[in-house]
Amino acid sequence: MLKTFKLGGIHPPENKFSAGQAIRNAELPKVVSIPVAQHIGTPSIAVVAKGDKVKVGQLIAKSGGFVSANIHSSVSGTVAKLDQVPDSLGYPKQAIIINVDGDEWLESIDLSDTLVKECDLDGPAIVQKINECGIVGLGGATFPTHVKLVPPKGMKAEYLLINGVECEPYLTSDHRLMLEKSDEILVGTSLLMKALNVDKAMIGIENNKPDAISLLKEKSSQYKGVQVVPLKVKYPQGGEKQLIKAATGREVPSGALPIAVGCVVSNVGSAFAVYEAVQKNKPLIERVVTVTGKSVQNPANLKVRIGTPVSELIAAIGGLPEDTGKVISGGPMMGKALANVDVPVTKGTSGILMIPAKEARRDEIKPCIRCSRCVTACPMGLEPYLLMTVAEKNLLERAEAERIMDCIECGSCSYTCPSSRPLLDYIRFGKGRVGALIRARKN
Repeated sequence: MLKTFKLGGIHPPENKFSAGQAIRNAELPKVVSIPVAQHIGTPSIAVVAKGDKVKVGQLIAKSGGFVSANIHSSVSGTVAKLDQVPDSLGYPKQAIIINVDGDEWLESIDLSDTLVKECDLDGPAIVQKINECGIVGLGGATFPTHVKLVPPKGMKAEYLLINGVECEPYLTSDHRLMLEKSDEILVGTSLLMKALNVDKAMIGIENNKPDAISLLKEKSSQYKGVQVVPLKVKYPQGGEKQLIKAATGREVPSGALPIAVGCVVSNVGSAFAVYEAVQKNKPLIERVVTVTGKSVQNPANLKVRIGTPVSELIAAIGGLPEDTGKVISGGPMMGKALANVDVPVTKGTSGILMIPAKEARRDEIKPCIRCSRCVTACPMGLEPYLLMTVAEKNLLERAEAERIMDCIECGSCSYTCPSSRPLLDYIRFGKGRVGALIRARKN
């Protein structure tokens, strides 16, 4: 019987239109805008100035603290300016704007396709290399990978879990990466195991990707301690706590991190980026992005340089469909609607989704009918109807007591609500307020 998590979950239509499309290179943009904050934690600090010449892979912004990540140039050219550019939500954020001139890479980066399996570095040296190359979680959270690999004092990792679930509808970038870069992902997994000093790794993949399961099962037999775990399809199984429960049976306590139950979770894209960083000396300067939608004629999985305008990805698949009502960065469940399509691709951009206008409109909000569907669907065992109410009324202490900070913002509650109530919107609002309250209390 296939494994899965037990509490809550839903089954939205998959709409994986781009699953059969091989990864192809997006065209090199003429200008990139590279934000200095592309990760959870402290923004990086620019180390270049207007007029500086840069090469692909060159450090342009240095980590601003322990929970931070280096930023490297994804192109070669001239720094035009350091300026504020809108992020995906329309807020101004500092970025380094570079005019592209050719495609000259640092000589230290190995651009060959030769697979490199052997690594002489010890665990701490691997962590250092990952830190230097600016690797972050590519599943969406963008948590700096080197921080995950250094457990808090008194805690020890037992399992490494590689997240190949990709449970969000429409997105297929991880699926294609597993099919096209399976050996590199497995080497990256072995490097992460060495960095964590663990001897067991599980690669969780939902069984709607039988080709990826079959391929990685066959190849993982060559890698000691690596096991492929097929999972029953259920959203949001790609959440860290849900994946841990499904694969290991362990349950992460409220308010705790995966390391509390001896687990560290890394996305398959991050494992591939670790391979490139450690074995090829290549910083994180590009990623695979799914560009798709129901009305998109040519959905694609594009390898995109960080800082490329989203508008160029849309042009690459034939332009914006006429019936588009909303463009989303990410998937339909957890993604965010873009304020405009000129915002740059960042390390956390997994997909660009064009939603038809008839699906983008919200239905009229009706009173709660106490059906409890949101409670049944919640994978964290919360009461979304109550959290919305206390957030709306600004009852922050009550919201904290009802574990609002445990919400993983999966959207299952809003998806199931027959009254079209904006449950997740209010919960996100409440989480922001409660988070500020907790930080103020600590200070």
